[in-house]
Amino acid sequence: MSERKGYAQFCPVALATEILAERWTPLVIRELLSGSVRFNDLQRGLPRMSSALLARRLKELEFAGIVMRRPGASGRGEYHLTPAGRELLPIVESMGAWAQRWLRHKMVEPRNLDPDLLMWDIRRSVVNELRPGARRFVAEFRLSGVPASRRRYWLVFEPDLVDLCYKDPGFDPDLLIETSLEVLTTIWLGHLTIGTALDDGRLVIEGSRRDVAAFRSWFGLSLFAPAGRRPAGQIELEAE
Repeated sequence: MSERKGYAQFCPVALATEILAERWTPLVIRELLSGSVRFNDLQRGLPRMSSALLARRLKELEFAGIVMRRPGASGRGEYHLTPAGRELLPIVESMGAWAQRWLRHKMVEPRNLDPDLLMWDIRRSVVNELRPGARRFVAEFRLSGVPASRRRYWLVFEPDLVDLCYKDPGFDPDLLIETSLEVLTTIWLGHLTIGTALDDGRLVIEGSRRDVAAFRSWFGLSLFAPAGRRPAGQIELEAE
C-alpha cells in the first residue's frame, strides 16, 4: 500500500493525524484495544461499518505499523496491536474521557442508541470468573424502546466462555433483567448506578437473591465508565 497524501508538515500532530484521523480508524483501534482480534468480532463492534471499509482500514493500520496480522489458534487470521498500537491506549482513553466531560448529553440521543452494539459491549465486558457457581448460567435482557425483533437478548455463561444469543437459546433464564435501552446504555456508560436505577424502578432484576446480588459483580462497565461517574463538565484527566 502506497503512502497517502498528508498535510506536508513536520508537525508531530499532523503526522499522527494522517494515520489516526481517518473516518472509522479511531473506532477500529478502540475495538482492538478492547480485545477483539477476529474480523467478525471487530465487525460486531462496528456494525455500521462496511466489511470492505473495515478490511481497508486494517490494511492501512498494518502498513502504518500499528496492527499485525497473524494466524490464531483456529488457523484463521487475527489482528493484534503492535507496541506502537498498544501505546495508543491513553490517547483513546483521553478521547473518551473528554467526550464524557463535554458531550455526555449526546451519547444517549436516540440516533446513537444501538441494542446490538450495547449487548455486544456488555458481553465482552462481563466478569465471567465472578459469576455465581460453575454451572451454566443464563441472563435474559428484555429492553423497551426498541423494535420487537431487538427486545430480547441472552448471555449464556459457560465455564470457559460467555456467549451472546440474539434468539432464545432454549435454556431457562436464571436472571431476568428488564429496562429500557436508554437506561441500560446510561448504566453501562457510568452515568447512572445500578443501585439508583433499581431504587427508582428504571431497572428490574428478577431471580434468586444470590443471583440478583451477584449481578453487580459480573456486569462490567465501559472502559470510559470511570469518567462517566463524575459530574459532566467536572472531569479532570489525571497526569501519568
